[in-house]
Amino acid sequence: MRITGDFMAQGFMAQALALAEAAGAAGEVPVGAVVVEDGRVLATASNRVETDSDPTAHAEILAIRAAAKARSIQKGGTPRLEGCDLYVTLEPCAMCAQAIAFARLRRVYFAAYDPKGGGVEHGAKIFSQPSCNHRPEVYGGIEEQRAGEMLRAFFRSQRG
Repeated sequence: MRITGDFMAQGFMAQALALAEAAGAAGEVPVGAVVVEDGRVLATASNRVETDSDPTAHAEILAIRAAAKARSIQKGGTPRLEGCDLYVTLEPCAMCAQAIAFARLRRVYFAAYDPKGGGVEHGAKIFSQPSCNHRPEVYGGIEEQRAGEMLRAFFRSQRG
């Protein structure tokens, strides 16, 4: 589902885009993620695959880890992020989509669609699988053009 008018979503996506820009400047694929609870930022992250030499260091995974830790400290010991929302600049891959399901995030808002590597609206479509025991609400296309251009510019610079 595409969403463009929600003011709060735009603000959190702007934060995710700023994180993505910083990741791109550091030589990482420019993806940023923000986890929100009750209208306040609980955790943020950007891709650190190259920096950490870790293929799982996607922005979504890192933000989920940080949010779970922060929430556990605040609320006493739950690894679940029920009632929390994720804002991310690129459609999550299958690995990240499964982590989102395991974390039980309430909603996922993403910017650019990823026909090659996405795992939500494309590819594995994790949330549509019968084995998926939690399906968040999903809204795509927020700041899609800006995020898409950032990604295209990054990959152009890598090629040459």
